[in-house]
Amino acid sequence: MSISKDALISRLNRIEGQIRGIKNMVEDDKYCVDVLIQIAAAKSALNSVGAVILESHIQGCVKSAIENGQSTQIIDELAQVIKKYIK
Repeated sequence: MSISKDALISRLNRIEGQIRGIKNMVEDDKYCVDVLIQIAAAKSALNSVGAVILESHIQGCVKSAIENGQSTQIIDELAQVIKKYIK
């Protein structure tokens, strides 16, 4: 993994804080545009974490499966996860 587990947890904790902040903004009837900007920032942060995990999966699990002759299965699985991830 190109980023440590602790670093991922730290990033996810920050995203969790962003989500709580967005919830508070909604509860406090903050300006819609400000809420939307914060939602966009949280989505971007979550996508960034997902990209790191996807890269790690490809470099680790997928590479290993291909080396062990399981290329058809792992490529099918990877294609499915990518489809779900980009939705």
